[in-house]
Amino acid sequence: MEKNYSFTVPEVRTKQRIDKYISNFIENASRTKVKKAIDLGFITVNGEPVKSNYIVKPEDEIDIELDYPEKQDILPEDIPLNIVFEDEYLMIINKPPGMVVHPAYKNYSGTMVNAILHYAEKTKGSLSNLNGFERAGIVHRLDKDTSGLIVIAKDEVTHRKLSEQFFHHTIEREYNAIIWGKLKKKKGEISNRLGRDKKDRKKVTVLKGDDNSGKTSVTLYEVIEEYDFLSLVKLKLKTGRTHQIRVHMADMAHPVFGDETYGGREPHSVNLTSNLKSRIRNLLEKIDRQALHAKVLGFIHPVTNEKMRFESELPDDMKKIISEVKQS
Repeated sequence: MEKNYSFTVPEVRTKQRIDKYISNFIENASRTKVKKAIDLGFITVNGEPVKSNYIVKPEDEIDIELDYPEKQDILPEDIPLNIVFEDEYLMIINKPPGMVVHPAYKNYSGTMVNAILHYAEKTKGSLSNLNGFERAGIVHRLDKDTSGLIVIAKDEVTHRKLSEQFFHHTIEREYNAIIWGKLKKKKGEISNRLGRDKKDRKKVTVLKGDDNSGKTSVTLYEVIEEYDFLSLVKLKLKTGRTHQIRVHMADMAHPVFGDETYGGREPHSVNLTSNLKSRIRNLLEKIDRQALHAKVLGFIHPVTNEKMRFESELPDDMKKIISEVKQS
């Protein structure tokens, strides 16, 4: 049986809970297994987790992963962690590019969860299990190939209070990105609705016209520096949708440099010459991911009520791109 599904809900005649709807939709998928997958966050609607009692609606975009990892599949692994801050309640980690945050289908090892499980075991520390063992301590996520700051909760109370700040968009999150071309307007706000791309379920797209499905998304941007055919920009999230920054930049025809999914490995807003083609090719060889870094993370400490703010340097691959494009 296939373990992963993506589909759009057609017209529904009666109200149905999502756990019942999916168990009827997928052969041999028990309602208990479906409910567990929902509770663990392995079933999403329009890119967002839901509860088992969610009532499905026409045009809902449902993604299902039933082959989620079992507890015995997730083992502590001695993987180095760049811990920026730690107290008895939480940790701030500067995640390197290429590291998956938590185990998922066909990807049960080498993740941040494997690393923090080992660290907690070694230091006799604890981790929140609010979102289940496979997401121990994980309050929010970064894409595999996005680097930067991420907060880890050590207990359920801390986790819940941090999650509330994310839900109410009171968390300060600032990213730096290298994008193609130069923006005409050097500072502004991007606001639209994002939803799953109907042609490619792994991608997110800006919904056009009268399509009111998906989720409202808002990004504030400001140009930091401009180079020959690239720009370094600062981006602040007012909402936190899947691939939000990457999709917003691509929709403006200035995709994040190196972003294979959203057109960032092809020249944009550039008049190509043989020399320029060679320069671009050399730069792309120096980075195998989207040039996107979660630079700033700020929040109110859930226990001490102190305002916390952390800032990290750009990773070496992004620094190298900027250095070389400046010298050219």
